[in-house]
Amino acid sequence: MRHRWIVVVVLIVQALSAVFFVSDILSAYFGFRSTPISWESRELIEIGAALGLILGLVFSATALGAAYRDRNLAEARLRRASGAFMDLLEERFAEWGLTNAERDVALFAIKGMSTAEIGKLRNTSEGTVKAQTNAIYRKAGVTGRPQLLSLFIDDLMRDDGAVRAAAAGGPSTQPVLAPSPAPKP
Repeated sequence: MRHRWIVVVVLIVQALSAVFFVSDILSAYFGFRSTPISWESRELIEIGAALGLILGLVFSATALGAAYRDRNLAEARLRRASGAFMDLLEERFAEWGLTNAERDVALFAIKGMSTAEIGKLRNTSEGTVKAQTNAIYRKAGVTGRPQLLSLFIDDLMRDDGAVRAAAAGGPSTQPVLAPSPAPKP
């Protein structure tokens, strides 16, 4: 709350300073007559207005620097959280015993690509991709893509302390839950 009042005061001082300088220029340009004030008072007003503008400049630079720091921190946290999700994917893929080809297909499927798109990216037929996705579903113990995706969402929801801690750059404060075993075929 205190910070907000500082911003308001700085903005008011800046606005009054700008009004003073602009009115001084306009009165000289249009020849407005005003009651003269002593040169000492005028100098004090000009110094105050100049200090108000400098104060606004300093405050703006400080706020801009804080905004850049906050943005960089948020980007770093997002990169770490993204890395934590990739670690989760790799952990599950290893647990299920997926081949390299199945890992690629599973990753593309989780990203939401169609069978045709996956086949085109991997230079394989749609039939091969369908066979690989069926093997992935069997190894993961799910019946389709929505259930596969829900496994990872569930992991993130259960392990969100680990993902949040990775995003913040620290250790998890929540216990890591043991993954549910895949059913045996």
